Amino acid sequence: MIAHLKGRLDSTGIDHAVIDVAGVGYFVGASARTLAALGPVGEAAMLHTEMLVAEDSIRLVGFARAEERDWFRLLTGVQGVGSRVALAILSALDIAELNRAIAAQDKAMVARANGVGPKLAERIVRELKDKVGSVALGPAAAAQAIPVGATADAVSALLNLGFRPAEASAAVNAAEEELGTAATLDTLVRLALRKAAK
Repeated sequence: MIAHLKGRLDSTGIDHAVIDVAGVGYFVGASARTLAALGPVGEAAMLHTEMLVAEDSIRLVGFARAEERDWFRLLTGVQGVGSRVALAILSALDIAELNRAIAAQDKAMVARANGVGPKLAERIVRELKDKVGSVALGPAAAAQAIPVGATADAVSALLNLGFRPAEASAAVNAAEEELGTAATLDTLVRLALRKAAK
C-alpha cells in the first residue's frame, strides 16, 4: 500500500499528475482541486494516495489533503460510485460543500458533478448521511450535529482560510454562543476569527 508520494512534479494532465520520486515517475489520477493545489512543474510536490487494485490494473489516485482521501473512500463505498465519479464529485465540490450537501440531503448539489445523475446523487446523500460527521468534522466533533445555515457557511469560511475542521467548528460554536443564533454570517466569521486567534 502506498500512502503518499513526496517528490518533484514532473507533469500534469486534465485528470492526472506524474510525480518523480527518486527517478521513478508515478502516474497519479487526481481531482481538479488537487491538481490546482499542486505547485508548478519542476517543484516539490506531495500527495496522499489511495491504491486501487483491480483484476487487470493497479492505479494510484492522489489527494492534496488527507481529508479529501477520506471522502474518496466514503464516496467509492457507495454502490455505483467508482473512482472516476468520486473524483468528479471532489472536483465539483470542496469538502465543506460536500459536507453541507450531505447534511442537508441536497442531491441537486451533488448532481452538479459530471457523471452523477439524480438517482445516484440521491443514493449518495442517503447512504452517507450517517457516516459524514466523523470525516467532515474530525473525531472530536463527530458526535455533534452538522451545522447548517450561517453556522455552516462560517465553518466553511474558516476552513478556506486554512483552519482544521475541529478548530473551525469550535471557534464558530463559541462565537455563536456569544452572539446567539440570529447572528449574521459576517459577524459570526469576524468573532470566530478572534476566538480562534486566542
